[in-house]
Amino acid sequence: MEAWILITVCAAFFQNVRTALQKYLKDRLSTGGATYVRFFFGMPFAILYIFFLHKGIGYSIPELNLEFGFYVVLGGLAQIIATALLVALFSFKNFAVGTTYSKTETVQAAIFGLVLLGDTLSAPAIVAIVISFVGIIFISASGGKLTAKEILTGWTGKPALYGLLSGGFFGISAVAYRAGALSLDGEGAVIQAAMTLAWVLVFQTVVMTVYLRIFETGQLTTVIKSWKIAIWVGVTGMAGSVGWFTAMALQNAAYVRAVGQIELVFTFFISYVYFKEKVTRLELAGILLIVFGILIFVLK
Repeated sequence: MEAWILITVCAAFFQNVRTALQKYLKDRLSTGGATYVRFFFGMPFAILYIFFLHKGIGYSIPELNLEFGFYVVLGGLAQIIATALLVALFSFKNFAVGTTYSKTETVQAAIFGLVLLGDTLSAPAIVAIVISFVGIIFISASGGKLTAKEILTGWTGKPALYGLLSGGFFGISAVAYRAGALSLDGEGAVIQAAMTLAWVLVFQTVVMTVYLRIFETGQLTTVIKSWKIAIWVGVTGMAGSVGWFTAMALQNAAYVRAVGQIELVFTFFISYVYFKEKVTRLELAGILLIVFGILIFVLK
C-alpha cells in the first residue's frame, strides 16, 4: 500500500474523532465558536510539530515566498467559506440533496487540480471516484428525501446551490494546500505540509478571532472556558490535518479526498457499534460502494 493512502485513512479517522468532539461542544458554543475551536486550539500543536521536526529530527525550515502566501490565504478562506455553507445547509428542509451535492468536492478538486496544477486522473481513478460518489448518494438517500428526479432536476434549488458551492470551495482549499506545500523548497512532503498547515491555522485563527469579536460577542470567552474538551479538538484536529496536508503534498488532491471518504465508514461503524443505531440496507450498500471505490486506489 502506498504511504499516502495509509496517511489519508489515519487522517480521516482523526477527523472523525474531532468532529464528534465538536458536536459535543456545539451544545455550549455557537456554530462559529465550535468552528473556531478547531483553529485556535490546533495552531499551538501545529507549531510544536514544526519545532519537533526541526529540532528533534533535523528538518530545515523552508523559506517562505509570495506564491506560498497566496495559496495559504486562498485555501484558508476557501475552507472557512465552505464550512459556513455546509453549516447553512442544516437550515434547509431537503438537507440530503444539498449534502449530496457538497460531496462533489472530489470531482471539483480534480477539475481545479487540472486547471491550477496540471494534475490528471487515471482511468481507474475516475471509476473509483464515480463508484464512491454513487455510494454517497445512497447514504444521503437513506437520511432524507432524495430521489433520482431531485438529483437530476434540483440543480437550481438553494440546497443544491449551497451544496455545490460548499463542495467547490472545499475542492479549492484542497488544491490550494497542495499547491502551497509544493511551492516550498523543503526537504520533502513532511516539512512542507507541516509549514503549510501551521500558517493556514495561524491565518484562520486571526480571521475567525476578528469575526467572533465583531459578530459574536462573548463567544471567545466561552471558548476559553471550554478548554478541557476544546484542547482535544485541537489535538485530534491537528493530527488529522497533518495527515491531510502530508497526503496532498504527496498525491493528487482529488485522489486524497476520494480515499478520505472512508470517514463515512468510520462514522457508521461508531454509530452501529457504540450508539447501537440501526444501519439501513441503502446505507450499507453506500458504505460498500465507498469501500469498493477506495479499494481500487489501494489495489490499483
